[in-house]
Amino acid sequence: MAKINDYYQKKQLMEKLAAELEQLEKDQALKRELEFEKKVRGLMKEYDKSPKDVLQILSAIDPSITAAKAETASAGSRPKRPLKIYKNPHTGEVVKTRGGNHKTLNEWRDKYGKEAVQGWLQD
Repeated sequence: MAKINDYYQKKQLMEKLAAELEQLEKDQALKRELEFEKKVRGLMKEYDKSPKDVLQILSAIDPSITAAKAETASAGSRPKRPLKIYKNPHTGEVVKTRGGNHKTLNEWRDKYGKEAVQGWLQD
């Protein structure tokens, strides 16, 4: 019986969403936004430009766009550390890490020495 209840709940949800979608499709503001998006995408395709290219062009026109983007980017994100790959020549085991405090690497350093393990770093 649980499946039939789930079926009818999902069916009601689909009907509700279909009604909301129909209402949105009648909205003139949405129609204008969709038309604008279509034209922008057409221009991007015609001139072989990516969204990033468009943002660069817009930021040249209005520098506040770049400032707003920089504020959101600097709010806690920093570049990732490079991925380092170590391969133990004795066991063939591979460790991929972005930091130096890795359990297996520390074990290897204790057993084989720090310089030896650093020499196992792959290019």
